[in-house]
Amino acid sequence: MWQLGKVLSTLAQLERNINGVSQKMLLEQLNELLDYQVIDKHTFEGYPLKVEYCLTKRGTRLLQAIKIMQEVGIDLMKES
Repeated sequence: MWQLGKVLSTLAQLERNINGVSQKMLLEQLNELLDYQVIDKHTFEGYPLKVEYCLTKRGTRLLQAIKIMQEVGIDLMKES
C-alpha cells in the first residue's frame, strides 16, 4: 500500500520496489487489498497485457492514518 501511495504501479514495478517479495506473495496481498477495496486495478487491452494498481479513496484515507501513527511513534521514540 505504501508504494501505491506514491504513483500508479504495475506488478513488475511493485516487485522491483519491494525488496524480498515474491510474485506469489505480492499477488496474494494485492488480491486481499482489492477485496477490501483499498486498491483498484486497471486493466488495459492489448499485448502484452498491462495492469496498473492504485489506491482507492479508502486506501488513501488508510495511508493518511498510517502516516499519522508513524509520526506519533517517531515522536514517542525521540522522547524516550
